[in-house]
Amino acid sequence: MKKIVLYILLLSAPFAVQAQFDKLKDSVVQLYGVIMTADSLRGIPLVTVSVKGHNQGAYSADQGVFSIVVLKGDKIEFSSIGYKSILITIPDTLKGNQFSVIQLMVTDTVFLPATIIRPKPTREQFERDFVNTRVPDDEIEIARQNTSASKRRILARSLPADAQEAASTYLKQNATKYYYQGQAPPQNIFNPLAWADFIQAWKRGDFRNNN
Repeated sequence: MKKIVLYILLLSAPFAVQAQFDKLKDSVVQLYGVIMTADSLRGIPLVTVSVKGHNQGAYSADQGVFSIVVLKGDKIEFSSIGYKSILITIPDTLKGNQFSVIQLMVTDTVFLPATIIRPKPTREQFERDFVNTRVPDDEIEIARQNTSASKRRILARSLPADAQEAASTYLKQNATKYYYQGQAPPQNIFNPLAWADFIQAWKRGDFRNNN
């Protein structure tokens, strides 16, 4: 009994494959036609004709003529820059394997940002604007300004002392205190070196009120 069933299946297999092939062959459609503008009936070249949901497509020729193989029931999209996209469907009940269309496309208006065109400046205006234009400092100029003597003095007065400087100042003060312990410490008002430092600091503006 099993041999008979197997024999029947082997005999019917070619007919089943042939039926599937005939069904697939019947669903294949040659889609062709021409794509034109709706207002002037002029052929549109390089229009993308693609099958939705599939990596399949074609382009229209110089006169808008195109041809592509699709299946019945496929959705075909026509798209091109400057025109509104159009989607059509291949009928499932199509008789035969050819389908022709004359597809009209409408111009799609694109609004661009406004552009203000100004007249060319005169030589006097160009020279004035060129001289008054502030060029931002580059890294070399910024580094030169940060290492200038005046900038270092400002940073020295405004930046707090770090731990090493604070410890060194504290030790120097204690050393001076212990050195003159039991006697009056000398007054710097009679020290010519202190007066020289004071005069230089006054010329530099160290005692100027920044506020």
